[in-house]
Parts: sequence; C-alpha cells; structure tokens
Amino acid sequence: MSAASPLFPKIALIGFGLIGGSIARAARAQGLAGEIVTTARSARTRARVEELGIVDRVVETNAEAVEDADLVILCIPVGACGPVAQEIAATLKPGAIISDVGSVKGAVVRDMAPYLPDGVHFVPAHPVAGTEHSGPDSGFAELFINRWCILTPPDGVDPEAIERLRAFWAALGARVEIMTPDHHDLVLAITSHLPHLIAYTIVGTADELAQVTSSEVIKFSAGGFRDFTRIAASDPTMWRDVFLANKEAVLEMLGTFNEDLSKLTRAIRRNDGEALFEHFSRTRAIRRGIVEIGQDSAAPDFGRPHAQLGKKAE
Repeated sequence: MSAASPLFPKIALIGFGLIGGSIARAARAQGLAGEIVTTARSARTRARVEELGIVDRVVETNAEAVEDADLVILCIPVGACGPVAQEIAATLKPGAIISDVGSVKGAVVRDMAPYLPDGVHFVPAHPVAGTEHSGPDSGFAELFINRWCILTPPDGVDPEAIERLRAFWAALGARVEIMTPDHHDLVLAITSHLPHLIAYTIVGTADELAQVTSSEVIKFSAGGFRDFTRIAASDPTMWRDVFLANKEAVLEMLGTFNEDLSKLTRAIRRNDGEALFEHFSRTRAIRRGIVEIGQDSAAPDFGRPHAQLGKKAE
C-alpha cells in the first residue's frame, strides 16, 4: 500500500503508550495513514511524542485530535473510554470509524455507545499483544505481528467499516477474529485476566515473604517466579480498570479456578500422585498447542538469549 493511497487519510490516536505508540509506528511504516495525529493526557507525554517524531501532529485536546479523522482509536484505560467518548462526540466526522484497544469489550460498548452520534461506525477492538512496559518510548512497529486482534462490533454496524478496520489490523501484521463483546470478555477472563490476577497475587505474597527471607525471593526467582513478575509488572491503572469492568466474567473464572485449586490441594494432602500426574500431563499438552500455533517460542526461558559458555556476557 503506497503513501499516495493510504487506507485512512487521517488517523487520530487518543493516548500514546505501548499500544498507541506501536500503532503509530506500524501504521507509518506500512503507509496506512495520510496523517497521524495524537494527544495524551499529560503534557509531559505529549512533549515526548513530539521529540520522538513518530506522528505528524501532537495536539492538546481529544476533541482537536479527532477533528476530520477517518479513524479514531482510543488507546487509554477502559475506565476512561466513556468520558472520552462524551468529550469527542460533537467533533467526530460523519462516516468516521471509532475504535479502541481495551481488553474488556462489554463495558466499553456500554460506556461509549450512548455518546456516539449516528453516522459514525463504532467497531471496538482488542489487540491481544503487549509487554510489561508502558509509556511513549515503549512501542515498536512489530508488536502486532502474528498476534490476534479481536473486533467486537455491536449489532447493526456497517460491514464495510468492519472490513476496513480488519484490513488495517491485518496490515499491522495481526490475525483478526470477530466475536461478540460478551463472548470476548469470557474468553479473555480465562486467557488473560485471571492469569494477571494470579500473577499479582503470587508476587504480592512473595513480597510479604521477602520481609523474612531478605533477598532470596529475588535471588532465586528463576524457578518460575520471575515469569510471574513480568506479568505483574503491567500497568496498574489499566489492570485495575480491567478487573472492575469485567467483574462478572473474572469472578466466574475465579470460582472455577478456586475449585480446581481445591482439587489439587486435596491430591497433595492425600499423596495422590496419580491425580497430580494426570493433571500436569493435560496442562502440558495445552502448552504444546500454544507453541504449535506460533503464539510462543519453544526455546528455554520464553526464548531469552543466553550467554555462551566460555564467552564473557556483554
């Protein structure tokens, strides 16, 4: 796709952290936008985006950013989406596509849809990609390659608008799936939200133990704890909003998890090695399936490079 015929003449990004910054970098690299305009809540972030030179313009207000935009993407915590939708509604261009990147969809639809005027196309989205890093410097153009982006358009949305947004995410390298907002929230509650809740809990528990065991929790973290700390280092504002916005689905999955944890507790207490072995064998097969579809590396330590024996690590 050439710069002479971009998919969207103007793209507005509201918020410029890991996801917004990665969208900007990738969209520019692929020639998907004639112009990319962004804004962010803090003046410090806006100044840093100006310094980075990734977008065409940085403006001070959300309303100014969306003026004449053909695609508007809210790259902000889900709890902020409703108020921002209310703020930009009067400035939205007729025919514009409005989207987001939040990992909860039912609440985003409920919070945003009442404010959006007739004549704009509301297609919520969730790129299932990320790192533990945040802020305007954390993004990179390759973030979405071979990752899923789930679109959750409400009933009655123009199919052509859905297709244009699907083409946009596909051009960023993502595989695109379409599902209902409620189904998305149930799926993500078990694949993303519950694992984050468990990670935050384990790291918190270890922090309490660290008061007794000094630096040993940190020192010996390679035993599995380290990978929980990577997940638990994610943005606290975003995850607070996720758990509050997807409360019902998370509580449902948490109940199921607690039941399974009770079964494992009982097996350990009763020295039931057969039950433990059967459970671990079943879960191991799930890991193999994730690797086989290319959603992770089979290399040790999640593919981290290791210094070679006999050579000094640089």
